[in-house]
Amino acid sequence: MYAAETEEAAVAETLLHNVPAEGGVLTYDRYSSKALALLKVTRELRLAILHGIDLRRLKVAPDEVTTSPASTYPDTVRWAEAAHGIGVDGMVWMSRLCNDAKAYVFFGDKCANAFAQDTSHARIFASPADQIWLIDLCAPLHIDVLLQPS
Repeated sequence: MYAAETEEAAVAETLLHNVPAEGGVLTYDRYSSKALALLKVTRELRLAILHGIDLRRLKVAPDEVTTSPASTYPDTVRWAEAAHGIGVDGMVWMSRLCNDAKAYVFFGDKCANAFAQDTSHARIFASPADQIWLIDLCAPLHIDVLLQPS
């Protein structure tokens, strides 16, 4: 499961993952089946830390692991496999696309029961109100959010 520290980082790391920095289009099919939920951690989690000084301890630079382009995703999978193999619940890094917030991946077989949904907040991107929120988020990023085709 992927998560992020902020709504903006969550959208950047998922819906906008393959949109170029100069902008582009977010099609209805890309976001209409997605939702954003606020989660509560219900137990202590052990995470592999892939930012700050901890990244340097691994003798790698951010561009080798966490800020690399989407085309190098197979390489990042190997990092996830290694982290999974040492028994951690997931990994945390600074979001490549929203680099003032942390992004996370949690391994389902390690922490399936470690979260509860906080029902005080959610976004259903197919709903009109949350489409407006998404449009407002994406417009300054030069990303056109397309509505449902008629």
